[in-house]
Amino acid sequence: MNISKVAKATGLTAKTIRYYESIGLIKAPVRSDNGYRSYTEGSLRELRFVKRARETGFNLEECQELLALYRNEHRTSAQVKKLAQEKIVDLRARISGLQAMLSSLEGLVCCCHGDENPECPILDELEKG
Repeated sequence: MNISKVAKATGLTAKTIRYYESIGLIKAPVRSDNGYRSYTEGSLRELRFVKRARETGFNLEECQELLALYRNEHRTSAQVKKLAQEKIVDLRARISGLQAMLSSLEGLVCCCHGDENPECPILDELEKG
């Protein structure tokens, strides 16, 4: 299967697929006689796996760990669960940070009259640092 078909089947761009190959996230496919990449069903499964892991919040380094576990027949579910639990802690921390930013921004917006005057409490507060 060529890269355009794999891109369509996975929802990833060809550029992303090539990038994943270049960083060693997925194994480089064999090349056909004309030099085109030829992907296997296994490659397709792994790319779908990575896409879903990314959608779930895992970064590329974590995807590498998950793929290693996915490929390892001797893995334990405890190993996978530990990574997922660590990601939950990370996501909760990020959500908390985003909620604090939102609250701060909402407070700034409430202070601004949004009229024709040049005075703006939002800019004043941002200037204070």
